[in-house]
Amino acid sequence: MASSSVVTSAVRRFVWLGVIFGLLIGGNAFAVWQNEGSWVPKLALDLQGGTQIILAPLVAEGQDVTEEQLNQAVSIIRQRVDAGGVAEAEVSTQGGSNIVVSIPGTPDAATLERIRSSAKLEFRPVLVTGFAEVAEEVNPEDVIIDEGEPLVTPENASDLAWITPAVDAVYNQLNCEQLDSLGANVADPTQPLVTCSEGGLSKYILGPVEVGGETIDDALAGLIPGPQGSVTTEWGVFLDFDEVGTEGFRRVTERLVGLEGVRNQFAIVLDGKVISAPRTLAAITDGSPQISGSFTQESATVLADQLKFGALPIGFEVQSAETITATLGLSQLQSGLLAGAIGLILVVLYSLVQYRMLGLVTVFSLSTAFVLSYFVITYLSNSQGYRLSLAGVAGLIVAIGITADSFIVFFERIRDELRDGRVLDSAISAAWKRAFRTILASDAVGFLAAAVLFILAVGNVRGFAFTLGITTVVDLIIVALFTQPLMQVLGRTSFFSSGHPISGLDPKALGAVYRGRARFRDPVDVDTTARKKSAKEMKRRQTIAERKAAEEAALEEGKK
Repeated sequence: MASSSVVTSAVRRFVWLGVIFGLLIGGNAFAVWQNEGSWVPKLALDLQGGTQIILAPLVAEGQDVTEEQLNQAVSIIRQRVDAGGVAEAEVSTQGGSNIVVSIPGTPDAATLERIRSSAKLEFRPVLVTGFAEVAEEVNPEDVIIDEGEPLVTPENASDLAWITPAVDAVYNQLNCEQLDSLGANVADPTQPLVTCSEGGLSKYILGPVEVGGETIDDALAGLIPGPQGSVTTEWGVFLDFDEVGTEGFRRVTERLVGLEGVRNQFAIVLDGKVISAPRTLAAITDGSPQISGSFTQESATVLADQLKFGALPIGFEVQSAETITATLGLSQLQSGLLAGAIGLILVVLYSLVQYRMLGLVTVFSLSTAFVLSYFVITYLSNSQGYRLSLAGVAGLIVAIGITADSFIVFFERIRDELRDGRVLDSAISAAWKRAFRTILASDAVGFLAAAVLFILAVGNVRGFAFTLGITTVVDLIIVALFTQPLMQVLGRTSFFSSGHPISGLDPKALGAVYRGRARFRDPVDVDTTARKKSAKEMKRRQTIAERKAAEEAALEEGKK
C-alpha cells in the first residue's frame, strides 16, 4: 500500500508539471498561429537594435525648459512605453532639453502614438463656437492674440469679457488647417484660447484653463453605458480626479449648469485641440467624468494610457525618428551563451564526481529547468512584449548555480538520513521534508532580492532582476514537481535501493551512522575501512560541547 501511494504521488507531480508545460507550449503555439509570436524570444535593444525617437520641447517664445519639467517628462514617457508592453526600452535626456526614446525592434503605431503625443490636457469653458469655414491661407503672425488685458475685468473663466477685439479678430480669421502652426498647444493657460475641434469642423473661443490634466488620478477606456444601464457601442474614456481636480470640476460644473447656450459647454482640450465639448447637464461632484466623442477602441485606449500616467508638463514634437543598430550585437549574446554552457558543464562534472550516478538527476533536472525557463521567457515575449537583453541572459546563467544548489541540499539531506541508518525510501521521504524548507527559504530570499532590484532599478538591470526572479520560481517548480518525484521513483529501483557503489548512495561509502548527541554506530556488515571512516566521521561531527565532554570522560577514565 505504501509503495502504491509513493508511486501515485510521484505520478501526480509529473502530471502537474506536464500541465504547466502544456499550457506554455499551447500559449506559444497560439501566438505563432495568430502570426503574433515566435518560438524564439524577442531580443532587446542591446542585442537587436531598434528605433530611436528624439523629442524636442514645444514652449512659448522666451520660455525655457526647466530640469524639473524634463525629468518629469522622462518619467512619464518611460511609464507610457512600459504600459505599451515594451520591455528594455531606454528613455534619457539629450543636450539639457531633448528627450531620446530608444525602443527595441520595430514599435507598433499605438506605441509610437503614446510617445509622440504630449497629451497636454486642459479643461476650458466654451465662450463662442461655430462651424469652421474654409478660409484662404493667412499669415500665422496675423492671427496671434496680442498681449493685453480685457477692458472689463472678467468675473470668472466663463465671462464674455475675455473676448477682446483682438481675440474676436483671431477667431474670425482662423483657418483650422493651419492650427498646428499657430501654437495652440503652447498657449498661455491664464488667457483665452482660439482653436478648432480635432477634425477641424468647428472653431472655438475658450476661456482660461480651470482644470489641468495633471490632476487626473486614473483613466480607463470602455463602452459608454446608455439609458437605464444598457450597453452601447460608443467608446469613451472614464476619468478619476484627485482632490484638487475633483474640487475644481465641482466648482466649474456648478457654475456652467446655470448658463445657457454654448456657454453651458466645458471643452476638453488635448494638445491645443478640442476633442470634446459636452454640455453640462448636472454638477459633477464625485470627480469621475467621462470623455465621449468619435473614439474607436484603439484611440480610446491610447488616450486613456496617455492620461493615466499624467499629462506632460510641456509639449513635445518629434525631431527625428531613425533605425539604430544593436549596441552589443549577437556576438556578445553568443559569448554569454558560451559562458552559460561552460558553467553548466562544470556543474554537471562536479555533480557526477561528487554524487556519481545520482549526479544524472542533476543533469535531467537542470535540463528540464532550462526548457521550462525558455518556454516561460518565450511566452512572456509573445504575450507581454518582453525582450531578452544581455543582462537577462546573465540572470539565466546565475540561475544555474541557484538551481544546482537546491539539488545539492536535497541530496545531502538524503545522504544524512542514510548515515542515520534509514533505508532509501524512508531517507528520501524524511530528507524531502527537511530539505524543502531550506530550499523554500533560500528561494524566497532570492526572489525578494530580485523583486526589490526590479522595482528600484531601471533599464538593463531590471532585465537581470526579472530573469533571476523567474528562474527562482522555476527552481521551486522543478524541485517539487520533477526532482523529488524522480528520486522517489529511482529510490524503488534495485540499483539505488541496494546502495550500488557507483550510485552515490552506498551506506558503506558514506561512513558512520550518526545517532545524535555524539553517539554513533557502525553500519551493518561493514569492513574495517568503514569502521575507520566511522571514527573519523564521529570526530568530525562532534560539537564543541560534545568534544569537551568526551575529553573530560577520557581524563576520568585515565585517572582510574
